[in-house]
Amino acid sequence: MPAPIVIATRESRLALWQAEHVKALLERSFGASVTLLPMTTRGDQILDRSLAKVGGKGLFVKELETALEDGRADLAVHSLKDVPMDLPEGFSLATVLEREDPVDAFVANRYAALAELPQGAVVGTSSLRRVVQLRALRPDLRIEPLRGNLDTRLRKLDEGGYDAIVLAAAGLLRLGLGARIRARFDPDSMLPAAGQGALGIETRAEASALNERLATLTHRPTWLAVLAERAVSRALGGNCSVPIAAHARWRDARLEIRAAVGDPDRLAAPLLRAEAAGEVGDAAGAEGLGAQVARALLDQGAAAYLAAGASAAPSSAGA
Repeated sequence: MPAPIVIATRESRLALWQAEHVKALLERSFGASVTLLPMTTRGDQILDRSLAKVGGKGLFVKELETALEDGRADLAVHSLKDVPMDLPEGFSLATVLEREDPVDAFVANRYAALAELPQGAVVGTSSLRRVVQLRALRPDLRIEPLRGNLDTRLRKLDEGGYDAIVLAAAGLLRLGLGARIRARFDPDSMLPAAGQGALGIETRAEASALNERLATLTHRPTWLAVLAERAVSRALGGNCSVPIAAHARWRDARLEIRAAVGDPDRLAAPLLRAEAAGEVGDAAGAEGLGAQVARALLDQGAAAYLAAGASAAPSSAGA
């Protein structure tokens, strides 16, 4: 009988759904006995400051990695958009599962779309990526910080603190809250974050037997697409202090990727955009396509935007 498996997970309702989803997949695929190890991360605890100011999205995975390192857990389930571009030494991204809808969702109680919001309406998000793209679409809006898990953000909207909020469609769909989505942002107007909508399974790199089994669960089209997206962010030194968006999608055998970079200090500065497409059959090809887009952004002057983000990043970033 396969060895039992322990999954480290955050305690939010969405994170637990994701962990339960993987638990069921492992039990069905391998006949393994699987249990969950729920944990609270620093990213869940610090709600009064933006992620860009307290260390970035890596704060959602650090405690889970500690549980892997000391042997309390065998794997951790992450929303891939929360996983830093480069994992710490000794850890491996063993599996990328099939992607849910990767787009951003417009959520409001009185308005059906962004275009319907009155001038000066308050929109909630703490993602710099969303802020710069919202400002490009509607410079007249007030963009206010919004932290907390998905249920907390919806509650703050329902209590009247915001006219609308922007959330990842994937989280709403996974929790059966698709009815809260009033409109989906077309990627042409609002590019998602690298890896958005995909689940990644992180393990110890030395767990070769487990990693080999998990690799059989990888959804190859999703894996190649997110490799290209993450290559853009990696090449640009992406973190929560720099508004970087990247989205890849398949057109038959060709992978198309588009990316954008905004200035974190001058939010009214123009977005830099680039795109590329090509036939991709392996990891090197996917990452090469992402690197090509990153070079195109640098040729447009993205280095100045990135420098502004680096100067704003906290010393704990990536820790």
